[in-house]
Amino acid sequence: MKLFRFGNPGEEKPGVITGDVKKDVSSFGEDYTEAFFATNGIQRLEEWLKDNLPKLPIVPENVRIGPSICRPSKIVCIGLNYKAHEKEIK
Repeated sequence: MKLFRFGNPGEEKPGVITGDVKKDVSSFGEDYTEAFFATNGIQRLEEWLKDNLPKLPIVPENVRIGPSICRPSKIVCIGLNYKAHEKEIK
């Protein structure tokens, strides 16, 4: 299961990808916020999906994919995606 968010900017909804199918999980009632992750959100979502996955709407292929987490308080990056950055830290 992979988590993603979709929709217009500022109106994104949570979704999951299982296999190659994108499903709308907004009916779960929570977005992917820091509180979601701090309160065992992934485990609770997995349990909920056991009963609800077949009933969930499929997300259209042409929909905009948004930020994965709703309003994170901090973003940490490591600049090792470029060879020049890798050489700088050695």
